[in-house]
Amino acid sequence: MVMYNKFMNRKKFEQIVASGIKDIPEKFLKKLSNVAIVIENEPSPEQRKKLKLGRGWSLFGLYEGVPQSSRGSYYSSPPDKITIFQKPIEEHGRDEDDIKKMVKNTVWHEIAHHFGMDEARVRRAEQDRRKTTPGF
Repeated sequence: MVMYNKFMNRKKFEQIVASGIKDIPEKFLKKLSNVAIVIENEPSPEQRKKLKLGRGWSLFGLYEGVPQSSRGSYYSSPPDKITIFQKPIEEHGRDEDDIKKMVKNTVWHEIAHHFGMDEARVRRAEQDRRKTTPGF
């Protein structure tokens, strides 16, 4: 039996994230405003505390910033940040294709937060997307 080595180097993971971003519909990518997408190994202790993540809980991505829906006409601030966490995604992925799918869905999820969708609304949109989009 051949075992799949889920843990890849950062460059390969960056390529997967870039591909996941590219898969976002152009109409949304054009509207991204003042947001940086970064990769970290896992959430920092401060992020875990802020989110009240329990021991053993996993986080694949995190949006930090002011959603576009909450910005005024004179909004000016440092860039919002979407962080994709490599280690938890790799730990939960069955193989490279599964990791690619998880990254794509995580990027989509966090971009939805950037546009102002709360967690409940993002989850509903994900359910709708699963019904209409093959491979979601």
